[in-house]
Amino acid sequence: MEFFAWCVMAAGIGMGLGSFGTGIGQGLAIKSAVEGVARNPGASGKILTTMMIGLAMIESLAIYVFVVAMIILFANPFTEEVIKLLVK
Repeated sequence: MEFFAWCVMAAGIGMGLGSFGTGIGQGLAIKSAVEGVARNPGASGKILTTMMIGLAMIESLAIYVFVVAMIILFANPFTEEVIKLLVK
């Protein structure tokens, strides 16, 4: 049972770190875009487009972390081997 507790801990820590990193990255991207628009309002269209593409890339990292956490929790390839060891 300890193995499954560690899996839950790993998934939780991974999600926390992934969310923290992507949150910081998105905040910095938006900050830079707002500063760019403040300096040159005429370039707001290009800045907005580039910022949205960048935010989508950053958000994909959070989605990857979520997928890995779900794999650790529900589709762990070592589950059967651990159960066999526990049954012995």
